[in-house]
Amino acid sequence: MKFDHAEDIVQLTPLWEGERFANGRPKVPADILRRMRNITLEEAWGPLWNRGYTNQFEGDFKVVHPNKVMVGRAVTAVMVPKRPDLHDTLMKYGHEEEGRRGFFNQWVIDSIGEDDVVVVDMFDKIFQGTYVGGNLSTAISTRTKRGGAVIWGGVRDLQQIVSIENINVYYRGSDPTAIADCTMVGMNVPARIGRAVCLPGDVVLGTPSGVIFIPPHLAELTVVQAEKAQVRDVFGFIRLKEGVYTTAQIDASWTVPLWEDFLGWFGSAPEAAGYRHLTWEGELEEARKAALRGPSGDDVRL
Repeated sequence: MKFDHAEDIVQLTPLWEGERFANGRPKVPADILRRMRNITLEEAWGPLWNRGYTNQFEGDFKVVHPNKVMVGRAVTAVMVPKRPDLHDTLMKYGHEEEGRRGFFNQWVIDSIGEDDVVVVDMFDKIFQGTYVGGNLSTAISTRTKRGGAVIWGGVRDLQQIVSIENINVYYRGSDPTAIADCTMVGMNVPARIGRAVCLPGDVVLGTPSGVIFIPPHLAELTVVQAEKAQVRDVFGFIRLKEGVYTTAQIDASWTVPLWEDFLGWFGSAPEAAGYRHLTWEGELEEARKAALRGPSGDDVRL
């Protein structure tokens, strides 16, 4: 086996057709990450759930900065309880064959870059399961700029970690002991985080409610659908306050006249300025087809 192996990572993520890092990890564009910071957990969850990705969220964490949103590309690690022969073999291989230094957790953090998030299955180990402390969290801060860590296990030096403002850390518990009696069996491989599954290159969205792992090939779609829902809500609130439409009209499938009203507003309203990169041809065409079908669903032209 090899740690952080490009061929394996590419094999695991065949639906991603965009740019990749040198190790094969999907590189979701920075602009998508930027826009992802402005959407809610529920807005990200819906498109995934509706496409069968029902095991992407985990909420049972403690959070260093509870009101801070975290977004980044996943760098994963899987740890298991220590078995001496396995431990010694993998440690020796990493040091002698791959030129790595220090303990397993240092290997991972030495590999990360800007906008990365370390995602670790630490098998819910807290005593001697403290994957990061003050030093490694500082390294995460320096390397990722605004990323962080999701650890299904423990941390130490919590008072020091809390003082690091530009990252966030999701963890299960804290303990003063150092990491021990564990072995890394995979780096940038599928990782189970509670009831969620994370692959290398997933977009990690950390919110006050928990963490969702967004497959890279669905990241842009997720952002676009979330942004469309947001700006339609803005329009709906305005028109409801004006008494133009009822809640039933706003909440139902929009008619062609309602869509035309929205698009007129969308093109000029200052409230929509930040959303004008979005296009609506598909939605308007669907409304026109629905109008032709009529209330019964039959084509009224027949």
